[in-house]
Amino acid sequence: MFLFASRRPIALRSYTIKHSSSCSTLLSQVKHRENNITIQHLHSLLRKNESNPRIIHQLHSHFTTTGLLLLHPKQNSDTLFLFNPLLRCYSLSESPLHAYFLYDQLQQLHFLSDHQQTQRLPPFGSFTYLFLLKATSNPRFPYLLLGIGIHGLTVKLGFGIQVHVQTALIGLYLAAGNTIDDAYKVFDEMPERSPVTWNVMITGLTNLGEFEKALSFLEKMPNRTVVSWTTLIDGYARVNKPKEAILLFSRMVACDAIKPNEITILAILPAVWSFGDQRMCDSVHGYVAKRGFVKSDIRVTNSLIDAYAKCGCIQSALRFFLEIPNGRKNLVSWTTMISAFAMHGMGREAVSVFKDMERFGLKPNRVTMISVLNACSHGGLAEEEFLEFFDKMVSKYKITPDVKHYGCLVDMLRRKGRLAEAEKIALEIPIDQKAVVWRMLLGACRDYDDPEMAERVGGKLMELEKGHGGDYVLISNVFCGSGRFTDAQRFRKLMDVRGVAKLPGHSQLT
Repeated sequence: MFLFASRRPIALRSYTIKHSSSCSTLLSQVKHRENNITIQHLHSLLRKNESNPRIIHQLHSHFTTTGLLLLHPKQNSDTLFLFNPLLRCYSLSESPLHAYFLYDQLQQLHFLSDHQQTQRLPPFGSFTYLFLLKATSNPRFPYLLLGIGIHGLTVKLGFGIQVHVQTALIGLYLAAGNTIDDAYKVFDEMPERSPVTWNVMITGLTNLGEFEKALSFLEKMPNRTVVSWTTLIDGYARVNKPKEAILLFSRMVACDAIKPNEITILAILPAVWSFGDQRMCDSVHGYVAKRGFVKSDIRVTNSLIDAYAKCGCIQSALRFFLEIPNGRKNLVSWTTMISAFAMHGMGREAVSVFKDMERFGLKPNRVTMISVLNACSHGGLAEEEFLEFFDKMVSKYKITPDVKHYGCLVDMLRRKGRLAEAEKIALEIPIDQKAVVWRMLLGACRDYDDPEMAERVGGKLMELEKGHGGDYVLISNVFCGSGRFTDAQRFRKLMDVRGVAKLPGHSQLT
């Protein structure tokens, strides 16, 4: 691995110039300026490509082989110019453990590059340990104990009193889930707390589902920000607590007089459609239009279309969609409208929007095709139209069908009563996780009273998911409906033998 590719001493290149002292000084200054331009460019590349692992790895390799990893911006500087930005990139990546590998690599390069430095630690600063702690807080990081070790090291090196380091420690302990008390301890012992510190506490507690504790911190926060409110609003919306999210949004605007930003609007709209109140959707629409979000952020525009549709007002969704200039609409805009029509069983309208999208030169993606196929299936269109779209997806747009696309196909066939063809398609799906397709067919067997197919389909489901209690009950009900009570009882007993339980149904009133 390139992270440990070089164990040999690496030192910055030195140049001997055989000219007069004045000439040497001039050439040295020119070279220094050239180096500065190159280093600034590499620094900029790190910032611009922090989410691109391939480029980050290439830059890391270049820094290692050229000695730039040990470069200081000034000869007497105590910080490393390219190391910390590279460390930050790894801490935020899908492989945060690489941040620790990089840290270890620099230590070894430092000690090997100059024997006179063997008694001194590399010139790591507080931000080095900040990014290491952020790496440990990354959900993909596998070893909590490493983070605890870094905590001890920051205290030993004198960085433990830095606000940004202590804030990162709080994030670390909250991310671990079972160390909330440690997060509280770090928070309580902080002599100074910036708004970021409070927001880290609120975010961490919200992510853990500790809404009352998060709300308590929000109440105590001396200077609440839009980020503080938005975090909790989004948390309530994500766990299907729309009433709490909407009340908090109202408090933010009315009591704290804090103006929501685009992220706040994107957080509150799912709560609005989950609540199902069109008047509330109209109210939010009016507010965001007044604030200029509709014209400035296409994400807000698309979410409003979705909110109107899910509130049951497809006409408002369509009217708003048509008001958007075609030049502003992106693929998500068109897909959202197609999905809205599909949701309301309006297949013809969905197909019309899809064809308009094609005329404007936009190519559908996988989600768009799922939306239009669902519209064809649920909207009662002929099989030929559905199959035309399915074929276009594969042949024209080169989209390989996955289980959701095949699920739409099977659903269409079962709605037409063509169960044998649907079963044949289900058998040919080249995907392992296809229980949802078999379950769809099992429901069709009940609707069309086909116990023989139900037994075959049930067998396929048992191979995939033995612990799904609803399947046993559904198969048993199919047999009961056709008078095969002995077979029905056999599946009921099989549930008991395997210790499978069916989750009880429930309803929710808001």
